Amino acid sequence: MAEKILIVDDDLETLRLVGLMLQRQGYQIVVANNGNQALSVAHTEQPDLVVLDVMMPDMDGFAVTRQLRAQPETTNVPILMFSAKSQVDDKVAGYEAGVDDYLTKPVHPVELVARIKALLNRGKSRQPAGAAVEHAHTIGVLAPKGGLGVSSLVLNLALAYHQKNKIDLVAAETRPGHGSWGIELGFANPSGLCNLLRLKTSEINTAAVERELIQTTYGFRLLMASSRKKDVELVTATAQLDLVIQQIQLLTDLILLDLGTIEMPMFDRMLALCHELILVTEPYPSTVQHTRLLIEELNERGFGKSRPVTLVIVNRVRADVQLSITQVQDRLGMPITQVIPPAPEQAFQVGLRNVPLIMVQPDGLLAQQFYKLAEFIGQKLKK
Repeated sequence: MAEKILIVDDDLETLRLVGLMLQRQGYQIVVANNGNQALSVAHTEQPDLVVLDVMMPDMDGFAVTRQLRAQPETTNVPILMFSAKSQVDDKVAGYEAGVDDYLTKPVHPVELVARIKALLNRGKSRQPAGAAVEHAHTIGVLAPKGGLGVSSLVLNLALAYHQKNKIDLVAAETRPGHGSWGIELGFANPSGLCNLLRLKTSEINTAAVERELIQTTYGFRLLMASSRKKDVELVTATAQLDLVIQQIQLLTDLILLDLGTIEMPMFDRMLALCHELILVTEPYPSTVQHTRLLIEELNERGFGKSRPVTLVIVNRVRADVQLSITQVQDRLGMPITQVIPPAPEQAFQVGLRNVPLIMVQPDGLLAQQFYKLAEFIGQKLKK
């Protein structure tokens, strides 16, 4: 039976054009031209997906989304918000209301169909309507620029957190061609992420993702990206990456995402999948300035308000040639949770021994700081 899509828009021409295009793709179409009608049609027709406008006369798309999510029979139906409202605040409001994806008008029909197919495929992996879906708590780790040690922090925090809390955990690299964990841990050309990004969206499910997760000897699992520059071209596989993270959220209790920097494609969508962020910086004036600007952008996306941001400093040189902790906090207007000390000798040993940084000296100061950060994160999750 053809999958059923509910299109909600007060513009009749949009209803006609989008409906006709999707019918040609083989979908069954039902329509509504206002919010109240959308809720009624969704209740009676039980669509497989909703394409929803924001601006409508009686009830806007955000309110419709919240009501759909509040009803057991529609709580798990994928919702694609399709609107001319393109400001960051609008997108944040959509994701916070509960939409699965946000697409700005006008859009190429091919992209619209691709997004719809990806959401329908994702919906197939969800539990039946009315059942509670448990999604892993997802923490994104990023920096205002490259070279600040985000990947190393994610790997070592994953190890420290698992050892301290003994929960199922997945750490994932998200940038094809920029992987570093494989080299550090002695894996020959890891390609788990790239293998998944090469799949069709219809082929990405929990089983496919689970096959690419590497079980480490330390008790947690990794999704690793290759370090081959030719794989950077896969950075455009944004629908696949979205689905991969969604599937991991069904497979574990906690996810740590190596997001790198704000320049990555799908940055907004990756942020939408995160429940909180760890922001990595260093105590140099220019880096602190970049960090302040990034904090402002994150605030616009709802972080620092409903979703927490933890600030971590990674030190690389001696303290007398850098800003003090107090100076950094004053310039950024937020507290520093943890300072990771410089450890060049241990970093050198990582490449020789193929172990995470904190395993070189498990009882040393560096390891202690990671365990303190893991404890801080753990206490927040228990609240």
